[in-house]
Amino acid sequence: MKKRKLFPFAIILSVVILLVSSCNKISNTNTNNEEKKDKISISMYMWDRSMFKEFTPWLEAKFPNIEFTFVQSFNTMDYYNDILSRQEALPDIITCRRFSLNDAKLLSPYLMDLSTSEVASSFYSSYLELNREQNGTIKWLPMCAEVDCILANKTLFDKYNIPIPTNYSEFVSAIDAFEAEGIRGFLTDWRYDYTCLEIMQGSAIPELMSLEGTKWRMDYESESDDLQVGLDSVVWPKVFENFEQFIKDIHFRSGDEELNFNGVYPLFLNGEIAMIRNTVSVAESISSSNFECIVLPYFGQTKNDNWLLTYPICQVAVSKEVEKDEAKQKAVLEILHAIFSEEGQKAAAAGSTVLSYNKEVSVKTTPTLRYAQDCIDSNHLYLRLASTEIFAVSLNVGQKMLKGEENAKEAYEDFNAQITAYKNPEASQVLFTQKNAYSNEFTDHGTQAGSSLMNTLRVANDDQIAIGYASVVSSPIFAGDYTMQQIKWIMTYKNDAYRGIYTGSEIRRILEWLVNVKEDGSNPIRHRNQMPITSGLEYTVTEYEKGKFRLDNITVNGEELIDDKEYSVLLVGADTYLEHEQFCNCPMPEDLKQKRQDQYVDNYTNYECITQALEKTKQLLEPTNYLTIVKGY
Repeated sequence: MKKRKLFPFAIILSVVILLVSSCNKISNTNTNNEEKKDKISISMYMWDRSMFKEFTPWLEAKFPNIEFTFVQSFNTMDYYNDILSRQEALPDIITCRRFSLNDAKLLSPYLMDLSTSEVASSFYSSYLELNREQNGTIKWLPMCAEVDCILANKTLFDKYNIPIPTNYSEFVSAIDAFEAEGIRGFLTDWRYDYTCLEIMQGSAIPELMSLEGTKWRMDYESESDDLQVGLDSVVWPKVFENFEQFIKDIHFRSGDEELNFNGVYPLFLNGEIAMIRNTVSVAESISSSNFECIVLPYFGQTKNDNWLLTYPICQVAVSKEVEKDEAKQKAVLEILHAIFSEEGQKAAAAGSTVLSYNKEVSVKTTPTLRYAQDCIDSNHLYLRLASTEIFAVSLNVGQKMLKGEENAKEAYEDFNAQITAYKNPEASQVLFTQKNAYSNEFTDHGTQAGSSLMNTLRVANDDQIAIGYASVVSSPIFAGDYTMQQIKWIMTYKNDAYRGIYTGSEIRRILEWLVNVKEDGSNPIRHRNQMPITSGLEYTVTEYEKGKFRLDNITVNGEELIDDKEYSVLLVGADTYLEHEQFCNCPMPEDLKQKRQDQYVDNYTNYECITQALEKTKQLLEPTNYLTIVKGY
């Protein structure tokens, strides 16, 4: 029997904002004003917590005279559009991975023009032009490129003496040869929108990169509300014809469309699948321990028609408000220069091989890429088209084609109809109305929004104590109507929830794990605003050195924590963030971890977890004063 997941939180990524006030019980007094007054304060929103691996610590070390506020944000332009709709301030520097000019058009008037900056001049013009708006301005710059491709088990190819393909017909021949051996030639995680989008585009990159394809893309990216741009009649019919043929050639079977990463990846590792769709970073992680995994391009009819599909690990923009402060503007431009340097892009990639869109940055490729080197040398790097509607419609239409419900012609017509009349269903229906607003600004007494959220989860879950860690809160809580989309933005992406019965002494050990610097120097708190957020429990810490904390007092609802008393505890956070050596390198003590009960159930969404909580609480609850930071240096 499946366990009931009260709050699983494989939740979509979001952000912390520095505004919004309301009635609350948390003091906004910050004792670090003296320390900060001689520094330039810069807020920077990160599209995902992966940027906390090496990138944010590198920036802090690179610019010690800047007071950074790093926030895990939500990976969509809609999130930032929502900030503007509430007349709130954008962060100084924005990063976002899912990007298109089409999605970003509402933000454009509020962003700096970077077209004449020194940083912009370092890019290859072909990639920079994809971000140029109709009036000639460039508001977004692409970070180094993640490579999406076909991964192949070369060890398996060698075992069965099957040649590595160099074009599409050889790719199909290799699939047929593996199928004859009882091995799936190609299988992938079709459940996701990005898989449908990338393979659909990957099957026809030469057509999409033609003059007709380039012109259509420019028209689409510059469409307006008054003039919606549909699919053209030259390039896009070929896209669907190629995708239809691809589905047949890979020996697609009914039910494959439901497969997710966890359903495909183990089979690939076990040698039951010869090829899958994924990224270079995954290929490198496999080759280091399992077998020789190599990268193959998306194949064209000839070797010269092969392409690698790429997308920036994020796009970067700067708020136009920065221009009002000469010192801040100068600092931000220096930061951008550092970000797009070779050193900066390596820090952002955190050890993974990426390709650069910058002329001045050299990239040393790994052996996994040797079969795609021709594409790199000839600059056959296709930048995916990735608007919100293209993602959504690619999944919808792609799934219909996989299931045999639409042929190429019908899919073309369906896709065209959907992108010219697209409405995000999660952005329309109002689910509840919040009466009080709570800021997510972090102070020496914590964050109001974080406290409100954890109080809501604890009360709805009927636990005595709740502890959130690793940036569980992504946005402030505003007063007003909430749609499903806005509810999802309350919490950060990819958190899990656990429940356990712990004694008071064990709860102290949990807090020590989350707060104290370890003997080897590992620090569980990368940035100050990532302190644990507690409900039903209050704690005091001493900051004895900048960025280093020591746990002091703990109380439970103002009363002494009793060592031998048992308490029900809800834990919400991301173990990977705390345990991975590239993050905090602070694994939870094993005996404490064994006492947790994993609340995860497949396909349980953040929409369900929060709405179920609200069914009981009716509102996101009032915050409480859960934290006190004492400066000890």
